[in-house]
Amino acid sequence: MSRVAFIGLGNMGGPMAANLLKAGHAVQAFDLSAAAVQAAVGAGAVAAASAADAVAEAEVVISMLPASRHVEALYLGEQGVLALIAADALIIDCSTIAPASAQAVAAAAQQRGLQMIDAPVSGGTAGAAAGTLTFIVGGETEALERARPLLQAMGRNIFHVGASGAGQVAKLCNNMALGAIMAVTGEAIALGVAHGLDAAVLSQMMAVSTSRSWATEVCNPWPGVLPNAPASRGYSGGFGNDLMLKDLGLAAEAAMRVGASIPLGELARNLYAMNSSAGNGGLDFSSVVKMFARDV
Repeated sequence: MSRVAFIGLGNMGGPMAANLLKAGHAVQAFDLSAAAVQAAVGAGAVAAASAADAVAEAEVVISMLPASRHVEALYLGEQGVLALIAADALIIDCSTIAPASAQAVAAAAQQRGLQMIDAPVSGGTAGAAAGTLTFIVGGETEALERARPLLQAMGRNIFHVGASGAGQVAKLCNNMALGAIMAVTGEAIALGVAHGLDAAVLSQMMAVSTSRSWATEVCNPWPGVLPNAPASRGYSGGFGNDLMLKDLGLAAEAAMRVGASIPLGELARNLYAMNSSAGNGGLDFSSVVKMFARDV
């Protein structure tokens, strides 16, 4: 078992750290939220007073942070921990960030002789809690094999998609498709309801027909259709609208870097930006249906 520093204990990181503890790993946990740290301690982790304290003597450093700037500040900033990590340690960044940021941090780690992979995840908060996440990995094969036992403690699927930064590119492709699918699913259900259809029956039909998707079967955007979906609890929890907006913005940046055309991705980004401007940025991203049906 490994001595793990886990930095970033939010809706995703907290359950992921808990699953590492269940697998027998020793976890030193740090987050800016004292409540998040206490929750990790309750699961068996040791609280660290700072990120620097967390990485002390760690064999593996795992980070799960909101955005590129947070990851760069953690590892590369004036108080960055990269210089404090043991020379034989492994770094696993599970954040969803710009591919260029992932490559910059990986290059800095390599200069210190440290192995690092970018391993953003798919599966949402339910997958994090159940230990069924999908890890989308960029980096060297040797580093991935070192990381594999820890990833398997937190997830079910592991895809090695290329060199450093490739995990981020693949994750952005996935989330761009997810954002567009969720938006059009909500739009379709709203159209049916406007014609007097029952949202649950319409969704059940769609879930076994050619428009079936994760949005119809797992995270239906219409309230009351799926009891465990965020839509049925006031769009609380889940994957925040503003996080989806961030990822769609990163996808747009990635497209511009290579001259790719993403008209539907850009349309989806605008829809989530409108939803955020309407005051729904902190709600689950399925709340984008509010752009089509204001009374939900």
